Amino acid sequence: MPALSMPVYSRYLIFMRPCIVFFVLLIGASGLQAEMVTDHAGRRVDVPEQPRRVVSLAPSITEMVFAVNRGDRLVGVTEYSNFPEAAREIPSVGSYVYLDLEKIFSLNPDLCIAIKDGNPIGVIRRLQELNIPVFAVNPRDLESVKTALSDIGVLLGAQEKADEVVADMKTRINRVRQKVDDVSRRPGVFFQIGVSPIVSAGTNTFIHELIVEAGGRNLAADNTGYPRYTTEEILALAPEIIVVTSMARAQIFDKVLKKWQKWQDLPAVAHDRIYLVNSDLVDRPSPRLVKGLEKLARLIHPELFETNSENN
Repeated sequence: MPALSMPVYSRYLIFMRPCIVFFVLLIGASGLQAEMVTDHAGRRVDVPEQPRRVVSLAPSITEMVFAVNRGDRLVGVTEYSNFPEAAREIPSVGSYVYLDLEKIFSLNPDLCIAIKDGNPIGVIRRLQELNIPVFAVNPRDLESVKTALSDIGVLLGAQEKADEVVADMKTRINRVRQKVDDVSRRPGVFFQIGVSPIVSAGTNTFIHELIVEAGGRNLAADNTGYPRYTTEEILALAPEIIVVTSMARAQIFDKVLKKWQKWQDLPAVAHDRIYLVNSDLVDRPSPRLVKGLEKLARLIHPELFETNSENN
């Protein structure tokens, strides 16, 4: 929703203040005790010991909450919260960038879980003014995804399950590392996002980390973030492997494949090594990043892994 203007927002607070007081009293009367914790943004947050009504402010957080078996506590999620399937049935509170403040408040959450460098700080502050605690996590790579998952497990009284999921992630990551540790060469990988413009993933991205961990060389590593490339620049890089990802998936892949097949001398074309990967597995900081790592490792070094026909 558009940001509330200050006069409208002031009237909104005056109107809702009795409700806020009642809500705070209701928490105390129901026995929901709170404790002060420090989130990943370094803020001190007063969080209920057993939050029952949780709003996730990013699809990755939704996945983490379900991963620790607390999906039944979610009363609100953001757009594109599409995994697991049950997440699609939970009311939406807008996108993680354009959050619907009124919708969030109407859900009476006792905890919101946010992304430190994704959600708008203005909305987070307004939620705090409405006495709704917001705990921010900061998953930037595989290691910090595990940290975020562990902390969410603690917040939701599911530490044992979170420890189990984190242990599984570590085991699977180490398995890939052991397989690619002694590879004699690392093929050059160009990761293509979309068709026009062509965007890739440089350093300081999940995708870069996954390519390197999977035993490849990221041909966009001279850049940071998500640089744009021309067709001529990609041809000059001579990628041995092209990995295509898009939310449109199959429709985009057909276009990309047809385009690159014009260049038969391109190593990735000559050796039939242009692949489609589900974007959610490689750019969403959730436990499924490990699945994305395994997928890329099989594509980059098929000789090291058993044949697997999984394509998503």
